Amino acid sequence: MKKILIITGGSGGHVIPSLTLYDSLKDNFEVHIVTDIRGSRYINSSYSFSLIDVPNIFSNLFLIPYNLIKFCFSILKSYRYLKINNFNILISTGGYMSIPLSLASYLMKIKIFVFEPNSILGRANKLTLNFAKKIICYDMNLKKIPKKYHKKIYSIKPLLRQEIYEYQKNVKKTLEDKKKILIIGGSQGAKFFDDFISKMIIKLSKTQNIIVLQQITDQKSRVNLKNLYKNNQIDHELFDFDDKLLIKAVNYDLAITRSGASTISELSYLNIPFIAIPFPYAKDNHQYYNAEFYEKKKCCWLIKQKDINENNFINLLTNIFENQNEYFLRKNNLIRLTKEDTWEKNKARLNKLLNEN
Repeated sequence: MKKILIITGGSGGHVIPSLTLYDSLKDNFEVHIVTDIRGSRYINSSYSFSLIDVPNIFSNLFLIPYNLIKFCFSILKSYRYLKINNFNILISTGGYMSIPLSLASYLMKIKIFVFEPNSILGRANKLTLNFAKKIICYDMNLKKIPKKYHKKIYSIKPLLRQEIYEYQKNVKKTLEDKKKILIIGGSQGAKFFDDFISKMIIKLSKTQNIIVLQQITDQKSRVNLKNLYKNNQIDHELFDFDDKLLIKAVNYDLAITRSGASTISELSYLNIPFIAIPFPYAKDNHQYYNAEFYEKKKCCWLIKQKDINENNFINLLTNIFENQNEYFLRKNNLIRLTKEDTWEKNKARLNKLLNEN
């Protein structure tokens, strides 16, 4: 049985797709994950994983020489780790921590694959692509990929967590009087959602009957939002990181969300129309391009954070609920886009690639 190592950076946007990859491959391969301390908080004990500390060379200008030395040591540590464990295949999902293991794998002639769930090629993955066999991605029109590497693209449907495929999709054909709004601020830049979006919800509640399910960033924001919504008599539920969120949210009418690849892929599969507000400081603006993929297919509404003001955002929300033709156009487009997606089909296509190589 081939041994596969999945390497992933420390953000949820890197780790969650890695766990889905693991679950897709574990029946046919011996699979292991390597991440750093940051990434370990997203991984439970049902996964086989190890930690390798890789410094971010440019995190502190004064520490660049020191971090560079540590980075070189991490390549040696990676080489030793790979030699001891005798892996056949390495899959990189990006992030700076993936570079030492990718370089060590190249030196050891281990087959390398790049996995890019975003619609724009990340910088670490771009470096690794130089010596990778294929890049596994969702978007055939992947941005920032050099033309000479187009032949390396291997497209699959978005890989979702297995349990998502078991959820009942949102099939409501009418909007009820009480509108259900899901708010997902993500792990980065969520304060904007805590502050501005919550203000818009209160303003909207003056003309619409609404219920809110909202992600919060910390205990302070939980207390503030709870008091805010309670004082304005808005029916609400607050949550922090919750991998079972969409069980609760599947019957919600509309999501207001950042546009990490995993989040909007899952919303799309469950037929929940969404307003995407990309995190404006994401590297290479990848959240914008993730949302643009769906916006071009008329599956969502896309608005940049810098372009939002109270009037245009309230007008957008009001129009969505009052002009239901636009709402159901997007919902029906989501249904058509994802109707052929199944866990088994996606899993089979991925396993076929790795078995052939």
